[in-house]
Amino acid sequence: MFIPLTPIRFLHRAMDLFGSQTGVVCGSREFTYSEFGERCERLAGALKARGIGRGDRVAYLSFNTHKLLEGYYGVILAGAIIMPLNVRLALQELAAILEHAEAKMLLFENDFAPLVEKLRELCPSIRTYVSLGEPAEPAELTYDQLLATARRDERLDIMQVEENSIAEIFYTSGSTGTPKGVMLSHRSLYLHALAIMPYTGGLEPTVDLHTIPLFHANGWGAPQASTMMGARHVMVRRFEPGLVCSLIEKQRATHMSLVPAMANALINHPGLNNYDLSSLRVIMIGGAAASPELIARMERALGCRSVMAGYGLSETCPVLTVAVDKPFVHFDNEAERLRRRAMTGWAVPNVELRVVDLNGNDVAKDGSSIGELITRSDHVMEGYYNDPEGTAAAMSGSWFHTGDMAVWDGTGYVHIVDRKKEIIISGGENISSLEVERAIFAHEDVFECAVVAAPDDKWGEVPVAIVTRKPGSGLTAEILLAFLQDRLGRFKLPRQIEILDEPLPKTGTGKIRKLQLREPFWEGKAKRVQG
Repeated sequence: MFIPLTPIRFLHRAMDLFGSQTGVVCGSREFTYSEFGERCERLAGALKARGIGRGDRVAYLSFNTHKLLEGYYGVILAGAIIMPLNVRLALQELAAILEHAEAKMLLFENDFAPLVEKLRELCPSIRTYVSLGEPAEPAELTYDQLLATARRDERLDIMQVEENSIAEIFYTSGSTGTPKGVMLSHRSLYLHALAIMPYTGGLEPTVDLHTIPLFHANGWGAPQASTMMGARHVMVRRFEPGLVCSLIEKQRATHMSLVPAMANALINHPGLNNYDLSSLRVIMIGGAAASPELIARMERALGCRSVMAGYGLSETCPVLTVAVDKPFVHFDNEAERLRRRAMTGWAVPNVELRVVDLNGNDVAKDGSSIGELITRSDHVMEGYYNDPEGTAAAMSGSWFHTGDMAVWDGTGYVHIVDRKKEIIISGGENISSLEVERAIFAHEDVFECAVVAAPDDKWGEVPVAIVTRKPGSGLTAEILLAFLQDRLGRFKLPRQIEILDEPLPKTGTGKIRKLQLREPFWEGKAKRVQG
């Protein structure tokens, strides 16, 4: 029997099996799964009434709210494509994305009304503007008005869905070039949710705290996987350590995901010990490299033993690997357990991985030979929207090139050592900026750090470190360099260390802006040496 694979089936399942349970919590508002599903169906009816048709792009400029989560289902119920936008992008960046995607509708929070007013002049493709809050220019109506006047769509016959049609488009950050629109199909989203389900609560009652922005890489799969299993979605509009702690305590949250910068801020929150965080069972770390020290500090500070790294990309829905413990792999000591938990991990079900050299041959599974990580799976993207050249460059036959350099061992355990373009080549030696960052972060007075390449007349380029110290710390460059002497080979030691007291610049998804930090070192140089 063939039944199309689509996340809409997860919504129907949640309405049928968990209809009376609280499905979504957003500030002071709560919705059962029946109420949430009805709102999604009303949204679908409203979009159709406004002329949104099959394949049309519907963009959202929103923080994490129940209205954006409803878009994940209501938009695709209407046969359209949801396109969550990074709220930290500048006017011209947003305009370029919206015009490239030819979005027909933009739903926005009132915080962005002045920005959207300017977008109206730059984006003629957008026909309808909807305010997610109170009435605001240039919106024709509010979201509540949109739903109030809509006819609830009858339950969609799943057999009408084309499983290979596009459900979502996410534009990459553009940190390595022009942003690209990642197209994710109904089928990919469905199979991705099944693949990550064991790591997102499984069959246990789950309260999922949405700490990761839903505009980032499919919200790491939580909109689908948590709905499928009837988990309670708790929306975190903006990440603030105090708010997160209070929500964990009040909602008895069991699961959440964090990028390292978020994790760092959370465990260093002055009032952390004032909250009951005992409900936490699983914390996933991703979006940037973690370290064994960070994993250990989180376990101690939050009392959560299942803190583990994961890895993926927007192009893969996103999760490819999780650093879970494996029954047949035994750790010799605690340090080895923490080291493994901070690594990239094993492939989740239905994912194949390889680590290959420049000729496409597998490198040795010795834990030290470096190659590019490539993958094929049921949840790799359909391609980049309106960009056949970019799609062709990322794909080699059936394999997707991640652009990440990695090592692997005999058990298939993968460890990312750096981005392909962030390997520092110094005097012919390859230096992993992530390895140097992990060594720096091991110092207890380091709050966050970044290692980038700087030009050098003798070696071509050398590593330099920009470090933010913890408040009240007396950390100096000399102290840190002495700390690193026994932890890194001499050629890997930073040639310059800048100690700061303010946070490092970050993207909308919490990643440190290495390009911005690297730029001053290369200013005025005729040639930039890229690793």
